[in-house]
Amino acid sequence: VQLQASGGGLVRAGGSLRLSCTPSRRTFSTNTMAWFRQAPGKEREFVARISWRGGMTYYADSVKGRFTISRDNAKNTAYMQMNSLKLDDTAVYYCAAADRVVWSNPDEYAYWGQGTLVTVSS
Repeated sequence: VQLQASGGGLVRAGGSLRLSCTPSRRTFSTNTMAWFRQAPGKEREFVARISWRGGMTYYADSVKGRFTISRDNAKNTAYMQMNSLKLDDTAVYYCAAADRVVWSNPDEYAYWGQGTLVTVSS
């Protein structure tokens, strides 16, 4: 199963973008979906995650209050609304999924998307 991430692009600081993540197989059943990001020259870092059934969310401190992760069970799609974007948010954003309840450790996610580039300009 592959995850298809979309919605990245170029935006000015203070602007907004919404990312989407959809499994390539509609019958794919997941327990946790998350977003990670990797900026140039930096390691991949956790951004946000959501429990597929209960909707419990968890955010990195750097995006808390600005980013909102959500899911649409009927469409089997996860979203991340990103508001008040900053220059430091520039990165390739990856969606990830796990068959069990996991949190911010990327090693616990078995399925990954190809990444979508978000560039925030001044």
